[in-house]
Amino acid sequence: MSLIVRYMRLADVPQVVTIDHQSFNPPWTARSYAYEITESTYTHMMVVEEAGKPEPQSFWQRMLGVPPEQPRRIVSYGGLWQIADEAHISTIASHPQLRGRGFGEIALAGMVQKALNQRASYIVLEVRVSNVSAQKLYHKYDFEIFDLKKHYYSNNGEDAYDMRLDLADAAVRQRVSQRFATLKQRQPFADDYTQTARGR
Repeated sequence: MSLIVRYMRLADVPQVVTIDHQSFNPPWTARSYAYEITESTYTHMMVVEEAGKPEPQSFWQRMLGVPPEQPRRIVSYGGLWQIADEAHISTIASHPQLRGRGFGEIALAGMVQKALNQRASYIVLEVRVSNVSAQKLYHKYDFEIFDLKKHYYSNNGEDAYDMRLDLADAAVRQRVSQRFATLKQRQPFADDYTQTARGR
């Protein structure tokens, strides 16, 4: 198994939408993702992709030199908006069957590092007050509760915490970069996102 962190592509949308529908109510539409990928000028959508073992080949595929197909699946994804010096994590989720394996943390760490490389001064996100596990992850990355947004979620009127990470602080920037490097050592992945120009 190998992992890569990269920009989201249109071909990823069906897998991403499947995860989204299993994770959120209301979910984003396929059209929303397509817009973010192809039309929005301030969006940095990303995925964490897992490549499995190559599929067994037939005799003729081997004889003809057809390269073996490597099954790939999206294990987590996220969306980062950046306008001026503000970065905003618009969405983040892991495949429901693969939670607890650190893929969501890789997505979060990748977006935080991207914002840092883009010279954002701070990052904002919203999280349900009931989503304690997500809040723990955000706190681990130095996000702090800034405000409470009453009745933020349209499906049930639940409140959201407005959480923020101050990237203007040099000590925080250093911790962010060190945490990203440590995560890469602990759970190796190729990084084709944080320092790569936005793809189309």
